[in-house]
Amino acid sequence: MQGTPSAGTRRAALWAAITFALAIPAAHAADQADAAAPDAGAAQLDSVSVIGSRRVNRSSETTTVVPVDVLPMQRQAESGGQFDLAQSLQATAPSFISTRQTGADGADLVDGAALRGLGSDQTLVLVNGKRRHTVSLVNIYGARNRGNTGTDLNSIPVLAIDRVEILRDGAAAQYGSDAIAGVMNIVLKRKPGCETVFGYGQYSRGDGRNWLASAYCGVQFSMGGGLSVTGEWQDRGRSDRSEPKGSPRIIGDSKVENRTVYLNGDLPLGEAATAYFTAGLQSRDASSAAFGRDGLGSEDIPSRNSAAMYPNGFVPFIDGVLEDRYGILGVRGDAGLWHWDLSQTHGYNELRYTINRTLNASIANADHLRGGRGISPSSFDAGGFSFEQDTTNLDISRFYDGVLRGMNVAFGAEHRAERYRIRAGEPGSYIDADGAGFGGNAGSQGFPGFQPSDVTDRTRSSDAAYVDVELDFTDRLTADLAARYEDYSDFGSTLNGKLALGFRATDAMLLRGSVSSGFRAPSLQQKYFSSTITDFISGQPVDIVIAPNDSALARAAGIPALREETSTSATLGMTWTPVQALSLTVDAYRIDIADRVILTGEFGTDDPAIGAILAARDVGLARFFVNAVDTRTDGLDITTSYDMKLGEGRLNTFFAANFNRTKVTKVNAPAALAGRENVLLSERDRLFVENGAPRRKAVLGFDWTQGPWNANVKFIHFGPQVLGTFSGTAAGVPNQRYADKTSADISGTYAFTPKAKFTLGVVNLFDVFPTRQDPNETDNGHVFESVQFGLNGRAYFARLYYRF
Repeated sequence: MQGTPSAGTRRAALWAAITFALAIPAAHAADQADAAAPDAGAAQLDSVSVIGSRRVNRSSETTTVVPVDVLPMQRQAESGGQFDLAQSLQATAPSFISTRQTGADGADLVDGAALRGLGSDQTLVLVNGKRRHTVSLVNIYGARNRGNTGTDLNSIPVLAIDRVEILRDGAAAQYGSDAIAGVMNIVLKRKPGCETVFGYGQYSRGDGRNWLASAYCGVQFSMGGGLSVTGEWQDRGRSDRSEPKGSPRIIGDSKVENRTVYLNGDLPLGEAATAYFTAGLQSRDASSAAFGRDGLGSEDIPSRNSAAMYPNGFVPFIDGVLEDRYGILGVRGDAGLWHWDLSQTHGYNELRYTINRTLNASIANADHLRGGRGISPSSFDAGGFSFEQDTTNLDISRFYDGVLRGMNVAFGAEHRAERYRIRAGEPGSYIDADGAGFGGNAGSQGFPGFQPSDVTDRTRSSDAAYVDVELDFTDRLTADLAARYEDYSDFGSTLNGKLALGFRATDAMLLRGSVSSGFRAPSLQQKYFSSTITDFISGQPVDIVIAPNDSALARAAGIPALREETSTSATLGMTWTPVQALSLTVDAYRIDIADRVILTGEFGTDDPAIGAILAARDVGLARFFVNAVDTRTDGLDITTSYDMKLGEGRLNTFFAANFNRTKVTKVNAPAALAGRENVLLSERDRLFVENGAPRRKAVLGFDWTQGPWNANVKFIHFGPQVLGTFSGTAAGVPNQRYADKTSADISGTYAFTPKAKFTLGVVNLFDVFPTRQDPNETDNGHVFESVQFGLNGRAYFARLYYRF
């Protein structure tokens, strides 16, 4: 299963190759003209545009008064050691964090990503400048992004991307909800020509085999405009770093198979308007290993296992089918000196669970009580959820070159509609079949299915209007002033503003700073997620629930309606380019967030505040989403690069670092839970908020090229992290302390021709692992959490790149 690709995966690879081959004839003529051009020199079919400014047709030399990283992705697609976008950025951008989870249910199937140590839902992601939808999953378990939603970056093939722009500044006043930590803009390629990549990788311990087949073709139309098509197949095998301890476990990467197609293009509509479009579709089959169940002689029989089915114990598989769709259709043009852009964006994400290699222990026990062998079905449809988002944008702008040294005025409006649904699983995935709880637990082991009481279908809408003025007072002083008003159908309205200034102190030095207010609307997933697990206590059925925010239980317990998180941000920094070969940027920042949404700890029937309310409703344990935490984040970003001649070749040296510290400054308990702050936000959950990312991260890279040879060495340093334990320091158990660690990646590339390259490399060359912990106190039951660079160790990879 993890070795030679199966017939199904070979068919998927053939499908990707056919997608590529169909585009070759149309691109052949355009490629002939481009044959002698180097890879990096292939012309983009769209104009220069950098996130953080609404100035149209800005040049690459235009002053940027806010910190923006522009990361070209061509080299990563050709020779990078990471095969997906999230891990590619993890190895490149210090302010970016994405760590694969294990033992965290659905969070194992979707890699979360975030900026500056904040939550994954506090970073806004755009594609070609348009808002991208979040995933339908809300993270409940795992060492990172607990209680958050986020955006699945791995649904976009790296080969389809021209560059990733990362705005490291609060920008809700410009782009709306979620842009508290910053904004990521993924700019898709539209260059002529065709290219293909085949990749293979595996861990040094022989597992986690990773196959990649990706193809891209771009054509220019004779009447103007163009079309690009990218198809990709990726198959990642399961890895296992579990350590024998008498119980079956699988700890490591989940198994993933992705099939993805992306289209991107435009077409002129006369001389004054252009139609443009983007369409993406990904289907993902993913499989995560749940906690193991013991066999004969253990307490798991008959409560969680059946001796007739799994006498030696078993590991349930939480298998998910994820469907992700994204589309943009728009028209832009000019009316006199005014530029306008009207667009419609659609996003859809769905996750359907099937629990395999499992059982419903209550069904097995009921069968045994009736004289049978004690058998249950071993596979269950556990239900799932979906999230849908439709966004309409109208943007208008004009540049006045006669006002001082130039003024750009932009304004616009946005309407957004969202829908969130939960679907119930089949009855066997959640029922109790033995009638009294005398034997087996109810529901499918590993992940009980969603019950009919969890089913929901909720919608909301929002309307927004903004204005953004960028003014060059002199050749050296630029200001950007933005304001945005938004009104939501579920919680009300918000008004936010931003002021940014840039002063060119010398021709080589720019001083810049900004202050802004921002917000994040609570996601529908946080408002309406519902989970009910039925258990038996003293022979009586009780529910263990995560209650929706508008449920009768939440109201009775005094949980207030979720409202928006609010933020204030300030950034102060500089850029310095003393010579063309050397550049340096330094930016300090502070982000204060009020009323952050968290998932509370467990309130039981013995709770002095709401225990009687829970008992009256046969609820044994309850958790809620609530606006409860204020935080302050202080940080510093540094980037520098130097290019020089070395021998007969050239050496580019790059260093970038992020230092950050997040502290919980206040816990805001609802009136009904006053005095219960330690349950609302336990020490363990507080540390997840404060240490979801390392306190620092740095990347030092050396890239040397001489003729057909290229060598790349990269050191990635992760600072310390402190995470909580189940027992807590009050019980005398120390926190998990992860020491700082440094890994290294190395690769060598040989270009057989200007169009064909082969790369061999090693990721995590020194086979570094996080600091060992007590597995009884970690979230995943392993000797360390999925933190820093992960828990798999050294990996090898090879890539073959060819451009037609």
